Amino acid sequence: MDITPLLMKAAVDPIDPKNYSPGDSVPFLGGNVYQEAVGNGVAPEVQGLGVVNRPMDGAEVQLDEFVGAHAEYNEEEEERKYFRRKRLGVIKNLLTASLGGMLTYGVFLGLLQMQLILHYDETYREVKYSNLELQNIDNKMLMGINVTPIAALLYTPLLIRFFGTKWMLFLAIGIYALFVSTNYWERYYTLVPSAVAIGAAIVPLWASMSNYITRMAQKYYDYVNYKEEHVQEQKRAPHGAYNSYIVVFQTVFYAFFNLSFVCAQMPMFFFLKWYLYDMTHTLQNVQHCGASSQGILPGINSTVLQRLPRSSELIMVESVLMGVAFLAMLLVLILCGSAYRPTEEIDLRSIGWGNIFQLPFKHMRDYRLRHLIPFFIYSGFEVVFLCTGFALSYGVCSIGLEHVAYIITAYGLSSAVCSSLALSMLCMPRQVPLLTGTFVHFCLLIGLFCWEPRPHNLGEAPILYLVAALWGLGSALNKTVLSSLLGMLYEDKERQDFIFTIYHWWQAMAIFVVYLWSGLPMKAKLSLMLITLVAAVVSYMWMEHKIGRLVRHRLPKIPKPRHKVRGYRYLEDENSDETGSEGEEEREHSSDSSEEEAEGELPKDRQTRARYRKKCSYEQTRGEEAGDNVG
Repeated sequence: MDITPLLMKAAVDPIDPKNYSPGDSVPFLGGNVYQEAVGNGVAPEVQGLGVVNRPMDGAEVQLDEFVGAHAEYNEEEEERKYFRRKRLGVIKNLLTASLGGMLTYGVFLGLLQMQLILHYDETYREVKYSNLELQNIDNKMLMGINVTPIAALLYTPLLIRFFGTKWMLFLAIGIYALFVSTNYWERYYTLVPSAVAIGAAIVPLWASMSNYITRMAQKYYDYVNYKEEHVQEQKRAPHGAYNSYIVVFQTVFYAFFNLSFVCAQMPMFFFLKWYLYDMTHTLQNVQHCGASSQGILPGINSTVLQRLPRSSELIMVESVLMGVAFLAMLLVLILCGSAYRPTEEIDLRSIGWGNIFQLPFKHMRDYRLRHLIPFFIYSGFEVVFLCTGFALSYGVCSIGLEHVAYIITAYGLSSAVCSSLALSMLCMPRQVPLLTGTFVHFCLLIGLFCWEPRPHNLGEAPILYLVAALWGLGSALNKTVLSSLLGMLYEDKERQDFIFTIYHWWQAMAIFVVYLWSGLPMKAKLSLMLITLVAAVVSYMWMEHKIGRLVRHRLPKIPKPRHKVRGYRYLEDENSDETGSEGEEEREHSSDSSEEEAEGELPKDRQTRARYRKKCSYEQTRGEEAGDNVG
């Protein structure tokens, strides 16, 4: 039977019974309804054909079960579970980044310490590298590490905006791993260039790390308060809303980071310790220690190794360090999510590279940042002084080189544990923990100014460990509170990379000054640190006084993003899909209705487009899943 005429009738109006005669087969699911009805002894009316001609009951039930709404589906409960998973993802990012930073800095410090001790030994230099002048190479290497960051303020914001926060972290950790790999072949052309690369990566690494931790705190706040209107509409949060989350996240990060000083002593504990002479040989020519000393431990014996380590053993230790550095890279690459949504990354890059270059300098016009600069400088002084000046002139000078690892370990453990004291900012004024840390350091500096421990005297060990632990207490409070304070004062996500760049750049400048003053008498070093500490406290209190009097601060304006790519479907409330001509027409229209816009009334067509384009926070974050591992 030819069904073409029937199909043509159905195409005209598939449910109109006038198109069919009683003998026709109706092309609907269910077969020839008319013939089936006649066979059952019932002559249906043609007008009921549209009602009778429908899917069978069993098929309806199956279809409804497949595509219909689930009876037990609770949208609010599913949304709550979704944001719980997002919060767990943020915590995973925090722990992974903290662990990666701890491993990276621990490997760097441990390798540098082992390298300097080995290269100091005269026998090691003569037997292994007789014509290389390793001490001269070490001096140039230290110069590369400490001098290169001077220029970091010029390029760090550009690198962070170009690569993105996560990818800048990954690349900087890769440079640290490169430094480890060059020690397999110790030559001038391997060690010095890698040291210069380390110096160039120091400020970008820690600026992007601080920015990443602060952004994770802000994202966690958004996922906790996802029902709030300002979160759903992606508006600025109320002032101070992020503060408690920033304090907690910075505390967790510094608790991990300070353990890097403990990790750095692992090569000393498990490898180098067994090759060192005891203090009777190492310190036989040392006459003065502590406040009466000058330079870095004058008089120490030029041979500190009682036997030379085998090359295979050195390769094994360096391979372990290389593996740990590579693990840190993989942690950041695989487990760390992005700090910003892809559209936010585009916004951050689209303000213009000239503006990105200028904004760090413009931010220093803010009186809050200027008043904190002495604290930035002191935070760079105190860590390097503990690891060099105190550990050598007080520690090694009195109890021997074989005990220096215990002094650094006491400092690292104390600072890691005492970082939790920064949580006191949640229940008391923020000045209290910061001034407590500075007061501890002030008392210790006064004590060190008057203390001259006797050379090769193990009786001084308990006092040395106590001083190192108390120094770790003050250092933990200073660093954790400073980073938290910067995140609290500068909540705008488009400013934080500039602020943390300035902070870590001044720290690097302080480390450079410590490198320059290495030959000064100990009392001169302590005097400079005391002056800097007092100036930092006075400047900080003056800043808090200004803030309390509501003195307006001066922040540079962040230019609006300039999107030059045509046809890119950029999601924003206005002008998301416009072409060039549409943009010009809309700008003309907006200039004609400027008075209405000033009163907050937008043209009707704009409001309609914006209303259809807006997404709730739940839908927007669903879109982030695909870009969570994008830089």
